[in-house]
Amino acid sequence: MNDSSAPLVLGIETSCDETGVGIVRGHTLLADAVASSVEEHARFGGVVPEVASRAHLEAMVPTLERACETAGIALSDVDAVAVTSGPGLAGALLVGVAAAKALALGLEKPLYGVNHLAAHVAVDQLEHGPLPDPCLAMLVSGGHSSLLRVDDVTSSVTPLGATIDDAAGEAFDKVARLLGLPFPGGPHIDRAARSGSSVAIDFPRGLSSRRDLERHRFDFSFSGLKTAVARWVQAREAAGEPVPVADVAASFQEAVCDVLTRKAVDAAVSAGIEDILVGGGVAANSRLRVLTEERAARHGIRVRVPRPGLCTDNGAMVAALGAEMVARGRTPSSLDLPADSSLPVTEVLAG
Repeated sequence: MNDSSAPLVLGIETSCDETGVGIVRGHTLLADAVASSVEEHARFGGVVPEVASRAHLEAMVPTLERACETAGIALSDVDAVAVTSGPGLAGALLVGVAAAKALALGLEKPLYGVNHLAAHVAVDQLEHGPLPDPCLAMLVSGGHSSLLRVDDVTSSVTPLGATIDDAAGEAFDKVARLLGLPFPGGPHIDRAARSGSSVAIDFPRGLSSRRDLERHRFDFSFSGLKTAVARWVQAREAAGEPVPVADVAASFQEAVCDVLTRKAVDAAVSAGIEDILVGGGVAANSRLRVLTEERAARHGIRVRVPRPGLCTDNGAMVAALGAEMVARGRTPSSLDLPADSSLPVTEVLAG
């Protein structure tokens, strides 16, 4: 089926603080409208669920209208509606799921409740074409740091490793706050690190000792790293010495990227997988991209990374996964589809 005859799918994403509406035909992205409430959370240093839910309610209709205008379509042209059913913030998810149900019911179109993490994998198809089967997905965001074996993005996603405490993106936010950098921390640490030394401070690499690797070979832990940075900064301040923000940022970033890339490449090599896909908000980090490609290349492994705008939460990724569900003939979700804040990644299609 070529894209001109492929079904037109609308996707809605409201798992955290971005209201995203994407419109996709096959592997062609027609619209990707996003309304972010990040500025409303900045003064709290993190996302406030109630604030996010209210922002989604206010942004939903204008974002839908903007997406349709960009794509040059009417809502009645849509062939299917996809929505993030989980995981995410319960109240935020409910807004998107309720909106998607209303659209599916009103337009008499099939509804697909999809998994947020699998959608981060599927979005790469909009830029680089069909996914290789299998591939290894390294998803790194504020809520998740996961290694997934993807044999079929619509039905077969197997977790190999995950964060057992703070996710990488969460650690970036907390360290940025320690250094007096704005929220969200990822882009600001990335920028500050460019003028710093990545070997200035030897911060710990979590779950990397021989004993840890026996039990948590592909799992991640960034809580100890975050604490180590805090203690280092506090010691400098207590001694009345200036904190070298660029060096701390670069050394912290290197510790995170070192662990993520080592474990991702190790997982791919051990499983005989020749393609690594990097997704999630932290995939926009420049050092993570470079280090992943360097280490993967030594083993003949190819790396795919969507452009930064598709790495963060957006409706395009949900529409992309929905379009793949339609193309592969998956049974739609029912209209009593739940919003599940802890939806396991193994459940790609909910309800």
